[in-house]
Amino acid sequence: MKRIIFTLLTLSSFFTSYSQEKAFPFELPEEKPDRPLSAALNRNYDNYLGPRQESNELYTQFKYTELKGFDYNGNDGTISRRDPSKVIFENGQYYIWYTHRETPVAPVGIPRVEESNDTIPSADWDLADIFYATSKDGFTWEEQGVAVPRPLKPQVGWRSVTTTDILKWKGKYYLYYQAFSEAPGKSGGDNCPVAVSYADSPNGPWTPFKKEVIPNGAPGSWDQFSIHDPYPIVHNGKIYLYYKSDFGKVNGKNNVRMHGLAIADDPLGPFTKHPLNPIMNSGHETTLFPFKKGVAAFAIRDGNEANTIQYAEDWVNFEIASMVEMMPDAGGPFVADAFTDTKDGRGITWGISHFANPTRDWKKNHVVLIRFDCDLSLDVDDQQMKRHHNTPKFEYLLEHGLNAKQRERVNNETKQLNEN
Repeated sequence: MKRIIFTLLTLSSFFTSYSQEKAFPFELPEEKPDRPLSAALNRNYDNYLGPRQESNELYTQFKYTELKGFDYNGNDGTISRRDPSKVIFENGQYYIWYTHRETPVAPVGIPRVEESNDTIPSADWDLADIFYATSKDGFTWEEQGVAVPRPLKPQVGWRSVTTTDILKWKGKYYLYYQAFSEAPGKSGGDNCPVAVSYADSPNGPWTPFKKEVIPNGAPGSWDQFSIHDPYPIVHNGKIYLYYKSDFGKVNGKNNVRMHGLAIADDPLGPFTKHPLNPIMNSGHETTLFPFKKGVAAFAIRDGNEANTIQYAEDWVNFEIASMVEMMPDAGGPFVADAFTDTKDGRGITWGISHFANPTRDWKKNHVVLIRFDCDLSLDVDDQQMKRHHNTPKFEYLLEHGLNAKQRERVNNETKQLNEN
């Protein structure tokens, strides 16, 4: 008996020692360890640029600052600035372009599109022109006025020109934008192709191309009604233009929003849509920047992979690189190497976004521009930007309480339990 007990104790000690030697280490390895790993641990090393958020170059917090220099007419809904372009630096100052609406009244809303006319907008981006502003420091801006006005009817974009982005190519400048030839909502949504204007200077004058540069897709295709948020970057000597489309709104179902890619050798086209479109399954407005060999993208607000930053080394096949909080709603970052055809993208640290309906009063619906800062740069290590688990204020949580119908359902469930 004593021998059996001794043997069992010896085996127990052996297996305890063996288990401790083979256990995953207390100090998290920075490099993937050479040992069997669970699916979760494999993802942690294979999918992300660091095993913890603090060392992941594509993880960040976002900080926001109110901009100086823009007037919104007392926030009464008659002036709106939204959907900023990338920021560029030229002539010793920063430039940005954006959708600018100034109408006698605030938008009536897409559900009431039939009430819109030549002076009453249906949506916040209806009856808009493209304006631009300049800044010495990125915080205080001076509005310079209209860059691309709505053309005369029946030219493409006569109803509204919106959601622009900038390309610099061989010494010239190109603004791509959504071109509306009807009020948003007339066809059940935003029916708009992409148009382009070009100039020899970021100050203009801008010459419209006068025809669609990226048309809507064929009937029945995912992008048959809209090519939104055109966003050009130079890669492999070509223009890679990323965009978003709304689709799938049938039989009472809500819109699905995904991203596509169109590629051209010349800024005026022809653009060829990528055969794998849509190439991102989530995201609202487009925000991308070269990063290392590939490109990083924000998946903003919509879809199964919303609120993530994604990465594609081949510029097409995106994978989740981080999950973030308080992402810019429509980020236009300062991307110093957006047009250099870099093979070593350095990332971003700031940009301009927009914030919708700041008064929370839909009768005064408009959008304001704000600045965001972050650390998504290989040249910066700001650990304050890498903080996580930020707790919202108690009052904010209570704003997201149950509505009356949901409360009634919960009460009925409790009543049924008591009756049983």
